[in-house]
Amino acid sequence: MQSSFKKPLSWLMQESVADNAHSLKRSLSAFQLVTLGLGVIIGAGLFSLTGLAAANNAGPAVTLSFIVSAVGCCFAGLCYAEFSSMIPVAGSAYTYAYATMGEVLAWIIGWDLVLEFSVGGATVAISWSNYLTEFLAGYHLYLPPQLVRSPFELVTLADGSQVHAWFNLPALLVVVAMSLLLMRGTRGSAIWNAIVVSLKVGVVLVFIALGWQYINPANYHPYIPANTGVFGAYGWSGILRGAGVIFFVYLGFDMVSTAAQEARNPQRNMPIGILGSLALCTVLFLLFSHVLTGLAPYQEFKDSAAPVAVALKHTPYTWLAQAVILAIIVGYTSVILVDLLAQSRVFYAMANDGLLPGIFAEIHPKFRTPWKSNILLCVFVGGFAAIVPLHVVGEMTSIGTLLAFVIVCAGVWIMRRKMPDAPRAFKTPWVPFVPIMGILVCLAMMISLPGDTWLRLIIWMAIGLVIYFGYGKKRSKVRAAGQ
Repeated sequence: MQSSFKKPLSWLMQESVADNAHSLKRSLSAFQLVTLGLGVIIGAGLFSLTGLAAANNAGPAVTLSFIVSAVGCCFAGLCYAEFSSMIPVAGSAYTYAYATMGEVLAWIIGWDLVLEFSVGGATVAISWSNYLTEFLAGYHLYLPPQLVRSPFELVTLADGSQVHAWFNLPALLVVVAMSLLLMRGTRGSAIWNAIVVSLKVGVVLVFIALGWQYINPANYHPYIPANTGVFGAYGWSGILRGAGVIFFVYLGFDMVSTAAQEARNPQRNMPIGILGSLALCTVLFLLFSHVLTGLAPYQEFKDSAAPVAVALKHTPYTWLAQAVILAIIVGYTSVILVDLLAQSRVFYAMANDGLLPGIFAEIHPKFRTPWKSNILLCVFVGGFAAIVPLHVVGEMTSIGTLLAFVIVCAGVWIMRRKMPDAPRAFKTPWVPFVPIMGILVCLAMMISLPGDTWLRLIIWMAIGLVIYFGYGKKRSKVRAAGQ
């Protein structure tokens, strides 16, 4: 027996061609996979982080920061594309690690993705509630304050008195709504996602088109502001630091790979979905940031959570600010949808391997979705979003995604060496250069993250290892088969 207990590629290929009541239904086209990627990449981060990166780090050269981040993501995206066409089953980085590096490392990355998707979904749901409240207030519509905050937070009533809130009802409802969509099938949820992606992209294009004619070329000078003497405060180091900030905006194209087992013709469509969504977003982000910094001096975006509203003050289209808030609300909705989809598919893959209870792998006989997993996630993520304050949940960091990127890049390199003749519908170019660069870039970004982020990751991983050695290891199908 092998000490690493890798999942044989032959097993994975059998899962990929299975088409029965116990397997996921293949219904997603290349276009729908691209919109899944766009749905989670184009979120509220674009409308907030771009201004902060320009004001605090890169100045007008924030467009160069977008290019640097895109290059880093491209290395990982090329590796994801090869794996998703070679191993077209659910589970994303978890499945790829299982095939190349063994069960323990696969569990670690799978458990890491659980944290990323679950806490990220709850965080986005809470923010969605806040934006919805702000949007309705613009039309003098006000929800009861007790129903839009955590019970651990104080809210101010109309008479000026302060009381503890009851729970965050909008955050709970949006998680329930997205979970119901997912339970009915990925085709229906993909159609909804395509609709909201169209709205989001439409707002971005309208902003670019209307704002372009009011660009003031003087705002681009100097294009790269002189460094202040502090690393990351303008100059070339500021462009690099800005790239680290902007990187969070790009996260999401990797989630496309979690839907590999539901893609039609995955060998062709998965690379299109992953690389297509990344390429389209890069073009939109470059145009968006160019217009944003051209409308207003970059210093005006400092400490602003709504830089688009600041930029629009320099145009006759101030009314567009409310439309941007609506785009953020819609954007967060699709992010929650893809977060929940990705999480349930990782659970499905891990339960299918025996590492988690079988309930997470049970498929609905009609809709062919892991519906019980969706229900459990709805309760967990929805309950978390309803009762936990936003400042406790915290901003979702990219450390989990970066770790997944490192694993995938290393896995492609390993598979090329150990299984060079395995069929690959898409091949990552310039191996090992691309995987090595992907590993180095992602490790550099991980090292730059604060210590408390690493501490949370270590604690979560410790909990996961206890579950693995106490439950998953004893019930592993790969171990039972002696692979």
